[in-house]
Amino acid sequence: MASALKNLSTYDDSNIPDATELSFGIVVADWNRDITHALYEACMETLLKHGAKEENISVAQVPGAFELPAGARILAGREKLDAVICLGCVIKGETQHDEYINNAVAQGLMNLSISTGRPFIFGLLTPNTHEQAVDRAGGKHGNKGVEAAVTALRMAALRKEKPEGKKSIGFGN
Repeated sequence: MASALKNLSTYDDSNIPDATELSFGIVVADWNRDITHALYEACMETLLKHGAKEENISVAQVPGAFELPAGARILAGREKLDAVICLGCVIKGETQHDEYINNAVAQGLMNLSISTGRPFIFGLLTPNTHEQAVDRAGGKHGNKGVEAAVTALRMAALRKEKPEGKKSIGFGN
C-alpha cells in the first residue's frame, strides 16, 4: 500500500514479540541528517517500547545511504546481533543518482540477509522531495523508523523461533 494512504507508525501491538532477549544494530546515514535522525529516534523508541535493552542496541553512523550495507556488515561483524536496521534517505534530484543508490542499497541489504541468515532491514526513504521525506519521518504519514523497528522485531523473533517438528513446504514431502 502506498504510504500516502497509510500512517507508517500505525501497527498492531498484539503481534509484536518481546525484545527483552534480542539484540539489534542500527546504522544511520548522516546525509539528510534532519530526516535520518528523526527516523533513528522513532526506531530506537519503538525498540525500547517493546522491551529491547539499550545495552543490546549498537549504533553506527555512515556518511550516506550508499554506505549503509557496508556499515551494516561491519557492525554485524563486530557484534552478535539478531537484526540490523539501516536508516537513510535519498531524495530524487535532477539526475538518476537516486535510482542507482536505492537499488545498490536494496541489493546490498538483501544479499547480506540471504548470505548470513540474519535480517538486514531496509529503512531507506526514497522520496521525490524533502517535503515527502519529512512527511515520512514524523510528519503526516508517521515515521518509517517505527516501521523499520517493527520489521526488525518480527524478523529477529522469527529467526529465533525453534521449529516444533520437521515441517516442509514445496515438493518432495
